[in-house]
Amino acid sequence: MMSAAVYSFAHGRASAAELAAALALKHERIESHTFPDGESRIRIPSAAGTAFVYCPLDRPNGKLTELMLAADAFRRGGTRRLVLIAPYLCYMRQDKAFHEGEAVSQQAIARFLSSLFDRILTVDAHLHRVSSIAEVFPEIEAANILAEEAIARFAAEQGFGTDTVVAGPDEESAQWVGRLAAALGARSVTARKIRRGDRDVEISFPTDPAMAGKRVLIADDIVSSGGTMLSALATMRERGAASIHVVVTHALFDEEVNRRMLLAGANAVWSTTSVPHPTNAISLADLLAGALRDELKE
Repeated sequence: MMSAAVYSFAHGRASAAELAAALALKHERIESHTFPDGESRIRIPSAAGTAFVYCPLDRPNGKLTELMLAADAFRRGGTRRLVLIAPYLCYMRQDKAFHEGEAVSQQAIARFLSSLFDRILTVDAHLHRVSSIAEVFPEIEAANILAEEAIARFAAEQGFGTDTVVAGPDEESAQWVGRLAAALGARSVTARKIRRGDRDVEISFPTDPAMAGKRVLIADDIVSSGGTMLSALATMRERGAASIHVVVTHALFDEEVNRRMLLAGANAVWSTTSVPHPTNAISLADLLAGALRDELKE
């Protein structure tokens, strides 16, 4: 039995292979077959003593079932340590019941994953009323890595620096955007957001710092419907920004939203590899590998 290996389904396979290379481990693919009735058959090629299962959990429902079956296969094969690497972690938004009769999906998914894995590693988890990922997963080890270091390095390579304004599209992004701006030696500004629906969003930025003639980097942890980002782009264009680029950790939007952002004034849209996406430009492999090396110590 191998001491450790990285495993993945077809989804995210390239990023899993990159992570395996960074850890100097073998990368193995988990086979998944769907029967005509919709049920899945899962087969693992081997069972390492420590198995790192790489699975971005965008569009998650089917993947959660596959993870359940894969975990069973690993345990039956003798795996002693099972680690889930989910760069994007699903169902984190709903951390309370907003209306009578609703499920608290964050807690339900946390209980489910905790029953399968010994440790969970994610990136820029979308947390609101809890302060840390440890509160979400109190029964197992869990870590939430911040992507700002990798994003700042990439932005600096693109020439962003002291002449840049880093803009956050809502108050929740203020700390994240502030740290990114500090890493670049840039100024930061965050908007106030009023959401009337999934695609009906109004935002307002303060008048300072001035945007005219500046390079603006709009940064957010997650973009899905794109309404907030489109409003931010319109505001920056109206204020005369010299250029506007968008950078996001988790790209959950479709090609139509990407097209609309470019038409709205984005010179480019970049994302991390947390979710396989055409905008991927910022690798998280080194960041994730650094957090996992403690698992490989004798």
